[in-house]
Amino acid sequence: MISGFTGELADRLAIRERIEAYNDAVFRRDAEDWAACWAEDAVWEVAGQRAEGRAAIKALWLQLMAGFEAVGMYVNHGAVAVEGDAATSRSYMLEVMKEVGGTERLVVGRYDDHLRRDPDGAWRFTSRAYSVLQVR
Repeated sequence: MISGFTGELADRLAIRERIEAYNDAVFRRDAEDWAACWAEDAVWEVAGQRAEGRAAIKALWLQLMAGFEAVGMYVNHGAVAVEGDAATSRSYMLEVMKEVGGTERLVVGRYDDHLRRDPDGAWRFTSRAYSVLQVR
């Protein structure tokens, strides 16, 4: 398990901004901006499901988001470790969700991430694994 924040400051900041852009796209329900956070060959593990490749990841996200009227994601960065063009990170999320039909839930979860700097210079997720820590 990674601990702390290591690597070039500019890279760590870019990775934090990628995580925040992901959350912003969720708030706005913007599938294109959200999907752009992922590498073409990425893997996403969430809610007992696994999607491989950006197109499949986007399709799963659209399916999951269809069950919610609104979702807000608030991040706390736990660790970021950068080595060259690869990185790992851990972040904690507080999700405030309103399901279709009006039921509201609070979920605390953790993302364990792997990222890569793509040829265009952007950091993107190559894998994200989400674990639920608490539901209310």
